[in-house]
Amino acid sequence: MTVTRIREYRNLRGMTVRQLADRAGVSTGLISQVERGVTDPSLETMRRIAEVLDVPLFSLFQDGDDQTVAVIRHDDRYRISSPHHAITYTRASPGGAKLEVLEGSLEPGAVSSDSLRSHPSEECVVVLSGRLTIEVGDQTHLIKTGDSCYFDSHIPHRFRNEGRTTVRFMISVTPPSY
Repeated sequence: MTVTRIREYRNLRGMTVRQLADRAGVSTGLISQVERGVTDPSLETMRRIAEVLDVPLFSLFQDGDDQTVAVIRHDDRYRISSPHHAITYTRASPGGAKLEVLEGSLEPGAVSSDSLRSHPSEECVVVLSGRLTIEVGDQTHLIKTGDSCYFDSHIPHRFRNEGRTTVRFMISVTPPSY
């Protein structure tokens, strides 16, 4: 189980557990368990909590160390996934950096979210293996191994895997918002 910084951000905003739970649409028990590191919530739950707290998703797992050089070992990366692990992200960059780099994997037939989402950032996605369909506004792009796609994240977007194998990709986001 991962201990998060939810309590820290909640307290900075003067919010009670009940207020955060109500605004995020989850139970107070879940917030309490997550704050104590007893359970790991789903990706969607963490997104809602981050939105209520008005912080980038992965800042909830931030180390808090200001370093000019950071080495993040593969096995030490923060990881978050959807309830059925259809999509998984690991953070390859340090918490608190001005640029966030994530490695993602998306299972066959899965989507990154039920609906298109936007956030105040810019993204560049590089497909490491497989094929990734990227929906940005009313445009759809098929990105193959080695291809990349840059877009303004203010435009609602999501990722789909319409293939038969897991797709792996890297995402660079600035400023961090995941």
